[in-house]
Amino acid sequence: MKVALKLAAICWGVCVLNTSWASDLIIFPAGGQSSEQMEQDKFQCYGWAKNESGFDPMATPTATTAPPQQQAKKSSAGRGLIRGAALGGIIDGSDGAKTGAAAGALMGGMRSRDQQNSQAQQQAQWEQEQTAIYNRNRSTYNRAYSACLESKNYTVR
Repeated sequence: MKVALKLAAICWGVCVLNTSWASDLIIFPAGGQSSEQMEQDKFQCYGWAKNESGFDPMATPTATTAPPQQQAKKSSAGRGLIRGAALGGIIDGSDGAKTGAAAGALMGGMRSRDQQNSQAQQQAQWEQEQTAIYNRNRSTYNRAYSACLESKNYTVR
């Protein structure tokens, strides 16, 4: 269970890192600045944009909320089979036990699949929300960083 949560967080982090690389900026020294000056200005603007936006693009992405908890299995085909056989046996003897076992297994399997689908949907929704939050924060940082560099006579795209 804990391994699944760790894997989900790792998968989310990889997705976020992949989207952040696509948003790298291109910086051109429009005022003829030297490479050394450009590096100094970029570092200064990095610090300013980080403080202004509250976002550090160099930090490892972290989730703002914990991933949805995986619920313990409520039912399964095996449990349903046993319950159905017991109930069918009480109601209609051995024939009822066979029929009840089949019906119970079917119902238990369906419940198990429904639960798995629900958990997968919750996980996907959480990952989408976390990625959207990260991208929004990264965009705010990029705007601040660009504004700082443009004020120092750089063209930023």
